[in-house]
Amino acid sequence: MAVVKVPTNFNIDVEFEIPEFYRRFLSLLIDFLILFFYYKIIAAILSSVFNNADLLDIDKQYDMQWVVIVLVMGPILCYHLLMEVATSGQSVGKKITSLRVVDENGGKASLSQYMIRWLLREIWFIIILLISFSHEYAGNKAESTFLLIVVIAYFFTDIALVVSSKKGQRLGDLLAKTIVIRINKDEKIEDTVFMEVADDYKPQFPQIMQLSDKDINAIKSILETARKKGDFAMAEAAAVKIKTHLKIETDMSPFDFLDVLLKDYNYLSVK
Repeated sequence: MAVVKVPTNFNIDVEFEIPEFYRRFLSLLIDFLILFFYYKIIAAILSSVFNNADLLDIDKQYDMQWVVIVLVMGPILCYHLLMEVATSGQSVGKKITSLRVVDENGGKASLSQYMIRWLLREIWFIIILLISFSHEYAGNKAESTFLLIVVIAYFFTDIALVVSSKKGQRLGDLLAKTIVIRINKDEKIEDTVFMEVADDYKPQFPQIMQLSDKDINAIKSILETARKKGDFAMAEAAAVKIKTHLKIETDMSPFDFLDVLLKDYNYLSVK
């Protein structure tokens, strides 16, 4: 299992597991099968509707064409974007194979990052491939050949990048500045920087709000890595830097201090 070290603003590297290529391929295959069966089910339903509907009216034919486009192509094209935004970086395939899309710094990816990845997804190039076949069928072999070359070049480029790059990034990841990491099977979708805090919680360090979202993500990543490895020195180094930067004085242990900081942030960020 490859591991990538991501530097944080506190000059402390946190580690993330980069999944094997087969795991990412399996995730993609699961998502493809989900979309395929969705298409087959919707196509069967629409076929039944068409067979029982009076479509002699041109206006009705036009309306039904838009119904087909919205019900069939809409969810298929938007599947990955909607799933990753709604579940903090996971499609169904990624959930099953314990993968997640995160920012290069280890934090939750932004909407703009999900959109960049989506714009360079395989589904768009499959559509281009279908258009290529339609051009060939119509006799436009030059256009068909060009589109086919574009699709093939894209797929080989993506595969080469995932296999050879240190962080396992495809083209969409490189442009969006995201990485796909392997997570623990028991990790919940809700396990981001956000956590449940009681309504009567009393924040101890309001200075935490001076830090950026990137810093908060770094604190959580450092805390999780330090706990996982039992690395007291890592937690202590981060705690010292934060105390110095925010001018905080406390005798709290490094692990407890970082944990309280995250709770304070969660409480204050929604008030």
